[in-house]
Amino acid sequence: MVKLFIAEKPSLGRALADALPGPKQREDGYIRCGADIWVSWCIGHLLEQAEPDSYDPAYKQWRLEHLPILPSTWQLQPKSTTRKQLTLLRKLIKQADSLVHVGDPDREGQLLVDEVINYSGVNQAKREATLRCLINDMNPDAIRKALQGLRQNSEFIPLATSALARTRADWLYGINMTRLCTLLGQAAGYNGVLSIGRVQTPVLGLVVHRDQEIEHFVSRPFYEVFVTLQTTAGESFIAKWKPSAACEPYMDEEGRVLSRRLAEVVLEKVKGKNGSVKAVKRDKKKQPAPLPYNLSALQIDASKRFNLNAQKTLDICQQLYERHKLITYPRSDCRYLPNGHYAERQAVTQAIAKTVSGLSEAVGQADLGLKSKAWNDSKVSAHHAIIPTSRSMPAERLLQDEQNIYELVARQYLMQFYPPFEYAEHQIDSEVEGGLFIARQKSVLADGWKALLPPQKSTRQDAEFSSVVLPNVKTGDLVNCIDGRLDEKQTSPPKHFTDATLLAAMTGIARFVSDPEIKKVLRETDGLGTEATRAGIIELLFKRQFLTRKGKEIHSTDIGRLLVNSLPERMVVPDMTAHWESQLGAISEKQMRYGEFMQPLTQGLGELISEVRRQDFRGLKGMGKKVVRKRRKPPAKRTVARTN
Repeated sequence: MVKLFIAEKPSLGRALADALPGPKQREDGYIRCGADIWVSWCIGHLLEQAEPDSYDPAYKQWRLEHLPILPSTWQLQPKSTTRKQLTLLRKLIKQADSLVHVGDPDREGQLLVDEVINYSGVNQAKREATLRCLINDMNPDAIRKALQGLRQNSEFIPLATSALARTRADWLYGINMTRLCTLLGQAAGYNGVLSIGRVQTPVLGLVVHRDQEIEHFVSRPFYEVFVTLQTTAGESFIAKWKPSAACEPYMDEEGRVLSRRLAEVVLEKVKGKNGSVKAVKRDKKKQPAPLPYNLSALQIDASKRFNLNAQKTLDICQQLYERHKLITYPRSDCRYLPNGHYAERQAVTQAIAKTVSGLSEAVGQADLGLKSKAWNDSKVSAHHAIIPTSRSMPAERLLQDEQNIYELVARQYLMQFYPPFEYAEHQIDSEVEGGLFIARQKSVLADGWKALLPPQKSTRQDAEFSSVVLPNVKTGDLVNCIDGRLDEKQTSPPKHFTDATLLAAMTGIARFVSDPEIKKVLRETDGLGTEATRAGIIELLFKRQFLTRKGKEIHSTDIGRLLVNSLPERMVVPDMTAHWESQLGAISEKQMRYGEFMQPLTQGLGELISEVRRQDFRGLKGMGKKVVRKRRKPPAKRTVARTN
């Protein structure tokens, strides 16, 4: 009885084979493990959605009258670059008596192996008997542990259905809208293709709208009043005026005073006058360690610390996971860990100390008896947070970027075994001549996990924390205003996006959603794209010449702006795609059916096409790349070779 394990990629297949019993015999495209176990693999997606002309040869030409293109029966086609492996896999699947699905533990990993099994014509009984192996960690011990916890593959049908809905919806939207906008653009004089995507276009819209907001921003002065108050004991402290409701006509929406005369009157009124303490607040607070990383959080920190773009960070993570086996599965959207992983903390921390000598002292000071809120089975789904594995390696065998990313992941893991950061808050509210003046002070009581922050961060004085100590006063104590000053400041425009802030915007997209009902639906984890696709989407916009970099800043190009300004608003704001992501999540959690998602989409496509056709694309005239037709080369002349 032959059992066939199907991994998502060759590196996982080889690691899986190494963890299985029996002598290994490597064949072309698969590995025999003893007499009755085979391990083979996909190379990412071996199948892809068929091109429009597969449904109708007429679709080979891009014409407005063909739109919308709506397949009645969906077709998959083999990817030309991996056709050989698909042919082999289909043969092995038919020959094997039982199958084990070992795709990555996410919706795409579930779909890409499922679709190969289905494409191979497996009978219903064999398909229903297929098992699922979830591997988050490439270490042999972790793989052997995963092999002991095989589950029925049928449990994950909703995950594959969610991925299938996403794939088909993206095809429908991308194919129809790209053809439509390209044809309208070319009719207006644009040279080239105007690529449209349900995620990439709203991301472009975020950048364009931010750039335009900055350009149209008009800076205005605003005013703050500070006074020096002295107690009867001769101690002095600085307090800031808090405008009352009566001042609102002279303030902006953020509560800043725009009238210089108002601020001057307040200052003149209180100088030299007596007042009293109206309230005193003292609080001791604790801030627990931040959770371990998911991919987006890691990409954001890597951008801030090392100026690495999202795609570069993902590529480094893949190397650390697949080649070096130093970190767990990186394309994770989860920041929690299974309770069972807590037992491995000793081995993991020792591996950190061996790999990064600079963290050996931090490992020694870690309290492995602590258990942070990161360990929570109810918060872990298909995958868990990105953490180091129990494997170690001399740091000199890693590239500098690999060392940097590993150290980020290691520090974040070690923080789980450090006590909370503790600080004290002291606030004094005083009243002088009817005006309220507030003095605040924060002071550090215990560094806790913040002791693990890199030196560059820990040496910078946190603006919220002050070495100035407020006096020990109580409610009713008298104070005297002995001095004051008026600070004039300027309102500043929002900042251009960077890799870090654009990723943060994509993950926390609810802040940019205009529809209040959709805003309610969104959960914390919803966003534009997925952990695995966000980096690629950003890079695609650069490749399409819709975005450009200026230092660390990301700016929209003229083409990117004109495209966004030519489209209906609902195509360039994140409301629609954020709603899609919410629905796709509901499908994977069995809270929504495939048809409930797809039917409104297909029905609304014709309406959207009509709306886009009414837009004005004339601003794109003369832009884009001209298509250069290749000319037949004339016969080569015999020449004497020359070196330079």
